[in-house]
Amino acid sequence: MDFDLPDHLVALLGELDDFIEREIKPLQAQDDNERFFDHRREFARTDLDNGGAPAQEWEALLAEMRRRADAAGFYRYGLPPELGGRGGSNLDMAVIREHLAAKGLGLHNDLQNESSIVANLPFAQILLEFGNDEQRALAEGMIIGEHVIAFGLTEPDHGSDATWLETTAVRDGDGWVINGAKRFNSGMHAATHDVVFARTSGEPGDARGLTAFMVPTGTEGVSVDFHWFTFNMPTDHSEVTLRDVRVGDSAILGDVDDGLAVTLRFVHENRIRQAAASLGAAQYCLDEAARYAQERIAFGRPLAAKQAIQWPLAELQTEAAMLRALIRETAWRMDQGDPAAVSDRVSMCNYRGNRLACDAADRAMQVHGGLGYTRHKPFEHIYRHHRRYRITEGSEEVQIRNVAGHLFGYVSGRRATKERQAPAAAG
Repeated sequence: MDFDLPDHLVALLGELDDFIEREIKPLQAQDDNERFFDHRREFARTDLDNGGAPAQEWEALLAEMRRRADAAGFYRYGLPPELGGRGGSNLDMAVIREHLAAKGLGLHNDLQNESSIVANLPFAQILLEFGNDEQRALAEGMIIGEHVIAFGLTEPDHGSDATWLETTAVRDGDGWVINGAKRFNSGMHAATHDVVFARTSGEPGDARGLTAFMVPTGTEGVSVDFHWFTFNMPTDHSEVTLRDVRVGDSAILGDVDDGLAVTLRFVHENRIRQAAASLGAAQYCLDEAARYAQERIAFGRPLAAKQAIQWPLAELQTEAAMLRALIRETAWRMDQGDPAAVSDRVSMCNYRGNRLACDAADRAMQVHGGLGYTRHKPFEHIYRHHRRYRITEGSEEVQIRNVAGHLFGYVSGRRATKERQAPAAAG
């Protein structure tokens, strides 16, 4: 087997590094934009007078970064040619996500809102695959930021148990009436449309009977009640109420009663890319901790000479190497055929990657001592960001359940009936 990265991917990583040095770092350095990345970061990014939502100046900087990356031909790399992309493979995207995250905090690849010079845009592909003509026409605007599409699956009483959601859509004449509530409805602070999942038939717990509706946020009855303050600020996670919201058939995304297919379209691709980003962040923390341990003199010797420092870092470095191999193999296998065929491996990558990022950030704090606990080092930010993915990217318990389901035969073969796992809520 050939474990070397493809030549085109090695060349692309070099091009990305050059672009960051030439275009992105100077942009980050000008006009005190460093305030969004140094010890002031969350304070500078957050508009407390607007419920804790992202500050306009912060989002304007991210938009300029995306504009430059798009003009350079990198931003859409993972999208199909129909959307102006290069059709980057799952392996390509996994390697790129790790590479960029391993560079640490910066405008090139922000953790808090996942804005990157190489975008992960699953909804653009969903619009292309499931959308009607009107919805597909929104894809270009979504890519360049003219349209913002939010995601409303989680509810006050339902998260990972997505098939039990209580929001309903009832046929009324030539349209539908939606009633319910959504929690952690990502992106609603600026959204032009919200993809709302509602039960249109069947019983609670049924995988069929859920429908995805693309609802314009200005529709009467859509209420953004407040934004949840979170471990890592600013926040775009809203509490949303839907009261007699009327939409036509043109709002349906995909097929009636088959809304879960919309989420399944990007679950595996999103999770493997998130795992790769977590691995990159973990590697950054390990590299910084090792470097500091060699420089820091304690009791007359470098910290790196002490086994209490060596062993925890060596164990995490070993886990990172094993996880890297699994992520790249899994991404490669996804490119060979049906991504669902490696569903259990994707879950392994995701929950272990997210946990590793937290463990590595925590260990880097410990190695750095009191300095590591300050906001002048990035480790607390990395920890707080990646801690959420142990819940929101499909909780690690749900991921482990998926692995167990394959291990014990409940998710494949004769026993895969009602035991088949529904996707976890993600926003």
